[in-house]
Amino acid sequence: MTETLEQNYARGGFKQSLQAGQRPALVIVDFVRAYLLERSPLFGGQGCLAALEGARQLLEAARSANIPVLHTNVAFQKGGRDGGVFFRKVPALACFEADHADPELAAFADGLEPRTDEVVITKHYASAFFATHLAATLTAMGRDTLLIAGVSTSGCIRATAVDCCQHGFIPWVVREAVGDRAPGPHEANLFDLQAKYAEVVTLQMAVSYLAELAS
Repeated sequence: MTETLEQNYARGGFKQSLQAGQRPALVIVDFVRAYLLERSPLFGGQGCLAALEGARQLLEAARSANIPVLHTNVAFQKGGRDGGVFFRKVPALACFEADHADPELAAFADGLEPRTDEVVITKHYASAFFATHLAATLTAMGRDTLLIAGVSTSGCIRATAVDCCQHGFIPWVVREAVGDRAPGPHEANLFDLQAKYAEVVTLQMAVSYLAELAS
């Protein structure tokens, strides 16, 4: 009998659970208007638009629980000379160049604007950890768990979650707070993250977890 994908992964010992710690932080990855406006080459369609509300609710819960909140965005020098191979591979990233003709694309999404007491990390590559101070900042804050929201699931969310695991923090990817331009890549990457690198949780699970910590 041909085994199902679920049976194959179970036989391989995948999909074990990662228990969240007691000192979480939230990172919202690249949730800027470039993924939400139809005129943008990075427009993510309904997948990213739907994730916006989930990310807003998660941010509200994190602030209510008084945990650290970090935001990332992307910026390049004019011409993308500091973007390396990634910039060459994805020309649409040019909307994050300095002095771009449409600066609104790089602005944070409505309802997800960083407060003055929240950390903003500007990155050049997919992972929020790569060549940034995110890991050092989380370590200095004594954090053990990272709730992850943002876009896109198959790109920067996946890269961030994998690096989160590799840096020794527990990654909790919040399903309703991450989005992609198509259901296929979104679901495939959530499946793989759950199997190998992270805990993919519902928004309700994340909100309940934060409420318990705050009580």
